[in-house]
Amino acid sequence: MRKHNAFVCTLAIAAMCGACSSHWHLTDVGRTRIVVDSTYDTVDVKEAAEWLAPYKRQVDSVMSPVVGEAARYMSASKPESELSNLLCDILVWEGHRRGEHPDLAVYNMSGIRAALSKGVVTYGDVLAVAPFENKICFLTLSGKKMLELCAQIASRKGEGVSHGVEMTIAPDGKLLTVRLNGEEIRDDRTYRIATLDYLAQGNDGLLAFRDGTDLVSPQDATNNVRFIIMDYFRAAKDKGKAVDSKVEGRIIVQP
Repeated sequence: MRKHNAFVCTLAIAAMCGACSSHWHLTDVGRTRIVVDSTYDTVDVKEAAEWLAPYKRQVDSVMSPVVGEAARYMSASKPESELSNLLCDILVWEGHRRGEHPDLAVYNMSGIRAALSKGVVTYGDVLAVAPFENKICFLTLSGKKMLELCAQIASRKGEGVSHGVEMTIAPDGKLLTVRLNGEEIRDDRTYRIATLDYLAQGNDGLLAFRDGTDLVSPQDATNNVRFIIMDYFRAAKDKGKAVDSKVEGRIIVQP
């Protein structure tokens, strides 16, 4: 918006300066928004289609390769959902591939930008789900900080968490109970967490992450979460399996 306003101001000044030596005079400056939605799908402009054709072929060649199959429609919603559960479990899976042993994983709901339809999953589908340049990372929290993290997740009415988490929260976002792999969270032990580098910085209100220790946060492109998701789907495809995920009571909001 600021760049737009600066452009308008520059244009206005240029026009006024030009008016000193021209019979043209600036009379008004305005703006409007054009909503681009399905309305334009009903308009067939042959010239535009022909102009876009080579670009469309290039984009399709990148986005259309199949990486696997989804067993069901999966979307993201609070307090818990099929897709958020899946993505967190994928982070734990990737941790094991890297010699890490995460006690849990956390993925922010706002970072999940699309759903997966049942059936074939392409590169483009995964890119739509995870469009950001988020990288996987691992860190350790003390038992006290772990409880703080759970309270912060509760205050947000849920975020993506991996299998083994059992959390109940009040309608006002207060943490009521939490168990991890069947046990209470203890002050005298530490917990290894797989998450996104974005969250590890304390973003989205998950401030407890800022006190994490033993941070492992590789930043090369192969660590982008979207590529890890694709690897998971390819691994399932190689075994002849469709990827599945279910809501299982990881986070429950009490009535």
